[in-house]
Amino acid sequence: MSTSGFVSRLETLYREYVERHDTSAFLSEVGRYYTQATLLRLAFSVSVEVRRAVVLALGFLGDYEANATFGRLLKDDDRSVRLLAENGIKNVWSRGGNERQRRALRRVMRSIAVGNFDEAVRLANILLEEAPRYAEARNQRAIALFGLKQYEEAIEDSAQVLEINPFHFGACVGIGHAYLQLDEPFLAICAFHHALKLNPNLELARLQIARIERKLKTEE
Repeated sequence: MSTSGFVSRLETLYREYVERHDTSAFLSEVGRYYTQATLLRLAFSVSVEVRRAVVLALGFLGDYEANATFGRLLKDDDRSVRLLAENGIKNVWSRGGNERQRRALRRVMRSIAVGNFDEAVRLANILLEEAPRYAEARNQRAIALFGLKQYEEAIEDSAQVLEINPFHFGACVGIGHAYLQLDEPFLAICAFHHALKLNPNLELARLQIARIERKLKTEE
């Protein structure tokens, strides 16, 4: 199929999805006709419907190889593309490693969800011994360390996340919150600005900056 044929079919599939809101049918048809490599090539099409379709599909079907593409689409001109990219990139962050490592990551995340931060750190340590460059495993350990009020260690982990995955705006936000706990407002502002540079849609980060700056002015 020609590039124009791929584009027109994807536009049609997306329009049908918008009309019917049948996610399963949309993903089934996309998976039938498109590989991830083809979707990645179409991710910066001039057609906004194609870009929306690509980012929607990759959010469900894509793996970590789509990370950089999602990172670029966070700054797309179209708001729907940006929002879909923000959700989708978080999904692919968890799809690194092999299946066994992904299961281990889910155990870490479940421990965090119920507030068992010590167990989350223990499980993350085991996983990172095997896969030290699994960025999301390190990010989840940072979250658990923050929960244990080990803020400097959380910052160190989050900084390493960004070395491995420079699109991880969540790690920047985590650094910002940790610096706030350490009473380092200027460093917190820098971290939140970095997060916004990666993902301009982070209104909470923008609000945090404004709040910190207001507080600093009152203390002058």
